[in-house]
Amino acid sequence: MKDRNRLSLAGLFITLGIIYGDIGTSPLYVVKAIVGEAVLDRTLVLGGMSCIFWTLILITTFKYILLALKADNNGEGGIFALYGLVKHHRAKWTIFAALIGCSALIADGFITPPISISSAIEGLNVLFPDLPTLPIVVTILTFLFGFQQFGTSVIGRTFGPIMLVWFSMIGFLGARQVVGHPEILQAVNPAHAFEVLTKHPSGFWILGAVFLCTTGAEALYADLGHCGKPNIRVSWTFVLICLLLNYFGQTAWLLAHLGQPITEGSVFYMIVPSEFLPVVIIIATVATVIASQALLSGCFTLVNEAIKQRLWVNLKVRYPAESKGQLYVSSVNWMLFVGCMLVIFIFGKSSNMEAAYGLTITIDMLMTSALLLFFFHLQGWKLPYLLVLGLIFFSLELTFFVSNLKKFFYGGWFTFLVALSLFTILYLFNRARVVRDGHYKTASLSVYRQMFEELIADESVPIEASNLVFMTRKSRSDQSDHIDNRVIYSIFQKKPKRALVYWFVHIRILDAPHDSEASYEVKTVIPRKVFLVNVNTGFKVKHNIYQIFKKVVDEMHKNGEIDNRSPFPSIRKFHIPADYQYVFVKALPSSSNNLSPLNKLAMGVYLALSRIAYPPSKEFGLENRNTVTDVMPLNLHFEGDIKLRRKQ
Repeated sequence: MKDRNRLSLAGLFITLGIIYGDIGTSPLYVVKAIVGEAVLDRTLVLGGMSCIFWTLILITTFKYILLALKADNNGEGGIFALYGLVKHHRAKWTIFAALIGCSALIADGFITPPISISSAIEGLNVLFPDLPTLPIVVTILTFLFGFQQFGTSVIGRTFGPIMLVWFSMIGFLGARQVVGHPEILQAVNPAHAFEVLTKHPSGFWILGAVFLCTTGAEALYADLGHCGKPNIRVSWTFVLICLLLNYFGQTAWLLAHLGQPITEGSVFYMIVPSEFLPVVIIIATVATVIASQALLSGCFTLVNEAIKQRLWVNLKVRYPAESKGQLYVSSVNWMLFVGCMLVIFIFGKSSNMEAAYGLTITIDMLMTSALLLFFFHLQGWKLPYLLVLGLIFFSLELTFFVSNLKKFFYGGWFTFLVALSLFTILYLFNRARVVRDGHYKTASLSVYRQMFEELIADESVPIEASNLVFMTRKSRSDQSDHIDNRVIYSIFQKKPKRALVYWFVHIRILDAPHDSEASYEVKTVIPRKVFLVNVNTGFKVKHNIYQIFKKVVDEMHKNGEIDNRSPFPSIRKFHIPADYQYVFVKALPSSSNNLSPLNKLAMGVYLALSRIAYPPSKEFGLENRNTVTDVMPLNLHFEGDIKLRRKQ
């Protein structure tokens, strides 16, 4: 397994190609968004640059690079990974913060690729005024989403060198202007930021534009599992220097043009020598395509973490690379693709999309801050430190949130509506899961020892199969021989299932990709009759239960623990092995439940989503084997005694 925590040149290239596209292409539009078409004055230029500088230092560098990367969950980042670190401490609000943050980031995933690619392709109109851009945008998006299945390491190796050229180029272009107008470096003084926010007519509202310089920070944290902390921290030093040089360069150019409005074009292209403009536009176009990758990788990670935390239905997750963090979720990929197509055909041009951009990310950042501070509290950080951090983060991010609210009626409604819809579905799904899980009980298999022995010996009950193999969920009990009541109900109550041997199998997925750390353990409940098998296997290994279980059975047969020959004399003499039936047990709400309207709605959403879940028979490679799914009625709340009497 490749160590994601190891600094390497290849890792740095992959990091550049995967996670910095969004934040790295923000110089294309941030400065222009700040000044708009207003007449340039010294307060606006120096103050706007000061706001950009301190936003990148306090939010992106301090909060995310220095602090948030400390909160990794087995190498994974993102708000669900952070939630996984704090959820065991019974603070109910944390689940709401996680669901809101996830919904907000995925909603932003609908708008980031279209606006990034559209803004770049529309820049080609400088060279080709009559060029139709919409077909090109759709084609590039189709290519980008189709390329995801090959894995982010392939993408990173392709995009990394391009982003290295991009950052080097924008840093050089900015440095040329700073050398000519070094007075722009005064913007490092935060007093200029305070002055523009308090004295300039549009001061407070420019923060909505300033915030665009850090919108990629949340995706940066979510992509931790794709790249690793050392590669992110080292590469960010280079990226930050290049970004600041370019921002200082653009605002230095503005200082040389005070008293004039910028009515057309991007300030970014105004600092580019005319002879190099075609090359820069082409590189910028490619860079904005790459900008979409950071959000896509982050969304894949978020959904995978949600599945592992049981906050979403089971979906098929592929690992095209050696690292567990580099993954691909086909259904999420194409859902985002459809959403991006919808955005393109609703808004058309990038200028129409700008108002929809940034609002939901401020919400996500607020939720991350809340969970991050709670995590540090659980880690034993002293209260004064937490109060100072909370004051810094919440004051900044709440200010950004309020300044972005004006975007709501101009396009922000779209991402807000998407985020609200996603949160509603996530909340109802998890409400149903909590109600359902509250009625599960577990018990040790040894408690049912006598029942198993008598059922096996009871010849009045027909044999279901020689061997019944139940795929079990890991017990919430620390005792390894505990299983939940669904399985017991299936065997003894719904319809007695007699077998000669019972197996209870649990698959545990390791962080290692391959078989090097794979193992299994067998707990014998009744010798030669009832066994509990725990299998530990790599995340990239195809979880083919038939092959895995066959190896376990063959070794136990060889050791004399079982007899794997058919129990039926007529075929036993031909050395036919015993037959096996694999049983999956699931619980569905009973129609007799007297649930509240909200819980009924939640159960309806849960059942609807369960229909799109990846079938366990396919997940475990058993679709062509002897399998059966047994349904357990989930009686949550009975309606009470029925008023019915017997006539005499």
